[in-house]
Amino acid sequence: MESFKELGTAGAIRKLYEGTGYNICVNPYFECGKGFCTTASCLMLEGADFDLTFFPFQHLGYKAVVKVTGELFSVLASPRILKVVLGVSSKLDYPQVEQIWRGVVTAAKEYGYRDVALELVPSLTGLSISVSASGEDTKETAAARPIAKSMDLICISNNVGAAFLGEQILQRGKDLNEKDRTAKLEKYRQLIGAYLHPELSSNILKALSEAEIVPSFGYFCKDSLKNTIAGLCSQSGLGAKIYVDKLPFAGGSIDAAKELGIDPLQAALKGGDDCCLLFTIPIGCHERFRHDFQGWDVIGHLAKPEVGAVLVSPDGLEHAISPINSI
Repeated sequence: MESFKELGTAGAIRKLYEGTGYNICVNPYFECGKGFCTTASCLMLEGADFDLTFFPFQHLGYKAVVKVTGELFSVLASPRILKVVLGVSSKLDYPQVEQIWRGVVTAAKEYGYRDVALELVPSLTGLSISVSASGEDTKETAAARPIAKSMDLICISNNVGAAFLGEQILQRGKDLNEKDRTAKLEKYRQLIGAYLHPELSSNILKALSEAEIVPSFGYFCKDSLKNTIAGLCSQSGLGAKIYVDKLPFAGGSIDAAKELGIDPLQAALKGGDDCCLLFTIPIGCHERFRHDFQGWDVIGHLAKPEVGAVLVSPDGLEHAISPINSI
């Protein structure tokens, strides 16, 4: 297996592009004559955002692309250009970088990126992955966005809390012997997969267009559900009611939370990294949305401004939702 010492940075980049179907591009650009351009970016740092003792390199590259693609999808923008900068530490060599790149390319093709640019730079503090993406939405889509109103449905594309629980299982599994660790990973495969290899529906924009549904607001929940709802209320000027018994939990979430000593509801609200889309849908589109987007869950609705952001328990009690200061 070749090394960076043998290939050099330029040679490594040339080799990484071989067979991908993408051409090497340094300063990618595209024209937005038919619509509006939008960008998204993401920085992932070893030790803060991922642990290489259990995070497969290929999954890491794939997840980095998912994080920026979700931002584009949330504003109904079609992916066009992807740029990746890898900060490579001395403990990594070409084979590990090749695996990361393989995950990047797999995701780029799946989500329809036209061009992918790559830059390799040295890092003294561990692996870092910086990804920026550009996308385009049509002027017609932008013009069709409805004004958000009280009673618009709040819909989410995936389970909440699963990724956080999956990461906790992996972290604590490092202290187990191989037999017990393997059994634990197999038991909670769905939760671990939600953390290591999140996925988005690549045809979400097409599906919305065909159903003639335009969300009033869209968000990508890569932080926490609490912060997303707080941001929605701030941006819309409206309140929001989220119903506890409508939140979607992955199979095994309750058992895993109990075993870890974690409140599953708090994992869902605060955990973050679920990599799911949240849309507000006009109430008039309810039947169409439920029919065409059966994998989604309606978790609440917008409300009058004086309601604020509240979590409604099964007994009807309302509890204020406040944003989390992550710094």
